[in-house]
Amino acid sequence: MKIVLLGPPGAGKGTQAKLISKGFSIPHISTGDIFRKNISEETPLGVEAKKFIDKGLLVPDEVTIDITKDRLSRDDCKSGFLLDGFPRTVFQAECLDDFLKNREEDIDSVLLIGVPPEFILERMTGRRVCLNCGSSYHIGFNPPKVAGICDVCGSEIIQRDDDKETTVKERIDVYEKSTQPLIDYYDKVDKLFTLDGTKSIEEVFEDVSKHLAQFQVKK
Repeated sequence: MKIVLLGPPGAGKGTQAKLISKGFSIPHISTGDIFRKNISEETPLGVEAKKFIDKGLLVPDEVTIDITKDRLSRDDCKSGFLLDGFPRTVFQAECLDDFLKNREEDIDSVLLIGVPPEFILERMTGRRVCLNCGSSYHIGFNPPKVAGICDVCGSEIIQRDDDKETTVKERIDVYEKSTQPLIDYYDKVDKLFTLDGTKSIEEVFEDVSKHLAQFQVKK
C-alpha cells in the first residue's frame, strides 16, 4: 500500500504516520526527519536545507525530490510506503507520479489531516523536544514531570526554531499558499480522504484505520 499523508504543520502527521507504519507494516518516510538528520550532521544538504527551514520556507524542489526518490528506491519500500512531508506541491506530485509510473506503480490513497490555523499555533508553539533521545512534549497538553527536563533520559528539552511563533505563522502561510493546489490535484483523481485533525490521536487513527481497512478489502 502506497500512501501520501498531507496536513498543515502541527496537524499531527508525524504521530499518525508512526501509528500507520506500525499498524499496516509499511515504512514511514519523513522528508523532515531526513533533513533534520542532515542538519544535525552538518552535511552539505543539511546546511543548505537549514537556510530555508529556519525561515519557515520550503526546501527547493530539486533537493527534496532527489532525496525522496533515493529513499523510495530502497528495498524496504518494495511492498509499500507512507510519505509524510512529500509531495508539498503539484510539481512534486507530478514528479512522484512519473517516478512511480516508471516502476509500474501508483499512489493508492492520500490522507489529509485538516486542522484550523489557530489550533495549529497553540499546538506548535507549545511543543518541546529532547535533542538527546527525541522524546516530545507540550507545555500545555503533555508537560515533562520536571520543567525543562526530559522524563526519559534526563536531558534538557528545548523549543525548536521552527516551532517559534513567527516561524509557525510563516509556515502556515506557506502551507496554505502552496498546498491547496496539491489538495485539489489529488481530489480531482479521487484519491483524497480528509480527516478531522482536532480529534484526539486515538480518534484520528481510528478514522484512518477504518478507511485503510476498507481500502485493503477493495484491493
